[in-house]
Amino acid sequence: MSPKTHHGHCECGAVAFTVTGARLAITMCHCAQCRRLSGHHWAATHASWTDVSFRNRCGASLFYRMNDDDGVGIAAGCIDAPTDFTAGKHIFTSDKGDYYDIAGDAPHIEKF
Repeated sequence: MSPKTHHGHCECGAVAFTVTGARLAITMCHCAQCRRLSGHHWAATHASWTDVSFRNRCGASLFYRMNDDDGVGIAAGCIDAPTDFTAGKHIFTSDKGDYYDIAGDAPHIEKF
């Protein structure tokens, strides 16, 4: 079976991208850095940087790349449905915001 190709974009459409082979298990990160970057917890899939093609003309925060990592985190909420994604895990749950509870059956990892 060939890897699925997903398409996504920011709200205004100035950032649009295509990714092939994105991880189907979504990671939700609750650390302070991700909450400040995104305004809430960061929910992302992951793919090899070379498997992403995009145009970028605005300041949207749709991607997160660790220094020299070969891959890139991609905001799951900006990918067009249907995605076939599932909740994979919650990480840094001890740093979560005090205004919400973490629901669901995905594993909760306090520190990653």
